[in-house]
Amino acid sequence: MKQIKVDPISRVLAFTAIAFISLPIIALVIKVPWSTFFSSLSQSDSLVAVKLSLWTSILSAVISLMLGVPLAWWLVKSNERITRFIRPLVLAPIALPPTVAGLALLGLLSRKGLLGTYIYNQFNWQMPFTSVAVIFTGIFIGVPFLVLITESTFRQLPEDIEDAAVVDRASNSELFRLIALPQARGGIITGLLLAWARILGEFGATMMFAGSMPGITQTWTIQIYQQLEINPDTAYALSFLMVLIAMAIFVLIRNPLKDAFRR
Repeated sequence: MKQIKVDPISRVLAFTAIAFISLPIIALVIKVPWSTFFSSLSQSDSLVAVKLSLWTSILSAVISLMLGVPLAWWLVKSNERITRFIRPLVLAPIALPPTVAGLALLGLLSRKGLLGTYIYNQFNWQMPFTSVAVIFTGIFIGVPFLVLITESTFRQLPEDIEDAAVVDRASNSELFRLIALPQARGGIITGLLLAWARILGEFGATMMFAGSMPGITQTWTIQIYQQLEINPDTAYALSFLMVLIAMAIFVLIRNPLKDAFRR
C-alpha cells in the first residue's frame, strides 16, 4: 500500500494530541518509586485489592460476554421500531457519570431499592457492600461496551453468506451459532477485552454501590485512591501496573480490531 504523506497542519495537530495523552503517562512512569516498586506491590492490602479486582472483573467480563453477544445479535435482527428505543437504554451506561451509575444501582438493589426491598424482605440479604455488588457493577458497565463493538461487527458481516444459509434452510439458531459467531470472532474478542479493561478500571460506581471494604469490595482502583493519601509510592506503583495492562490490551486487540472493521 502506497504511503501518503501527512500535511504539516495535520502533523502538528497529531503531535499535539500525542503530547496531551502521552505526557501524563510519562509523568506517572517517572514518579514510580523504582527502588521500592516490588515491595510496594507486595504489600498484603495491595495484593488483596489486585486479586479481588482480577477475579471479579474476569467473572463480570465472562457474564457480559454471555449476555452481550446475544443482545447485540438481537439488536441487529429485531424490528427497528423496537430496537431504536432499546439501544439507547442499553448503551446509556457508557456515557453515564460513574456516580450516576452507582446511584442507579442503589436505586434498584439497595435495601430500599425497587428490587432490593423485595430481596431483603424475602432473604434478609442486600447486595450493596458485598463482592456480588462489585461483579454486578462490572456487568452493568461492561455489557454496553461489548454490545457496542459486537453489534457493529454483526452489521458489517457479508449478507450473501447468511442468505445462502437461509436458502439451505438453516434455522435462526444455526445462523447465529454457525454463521455469525465465527465471522464476528474478531469483533467479539475486541469487545470482550475492552469491556474487561473498562470493568477493571471502574471506580466511582463501585465506590458508591459496593463501598470500600478491604478484602470484600476494595478494588484495585479504590486502593490506588486510598493509598495516594497514605503511601503515594504504592499508589504510583499500582497505577503503573494498570497502565501496563491497558497498553497490553490494545496490543492484543490490534489485529482483531483491524479485522472487525475491515469488512
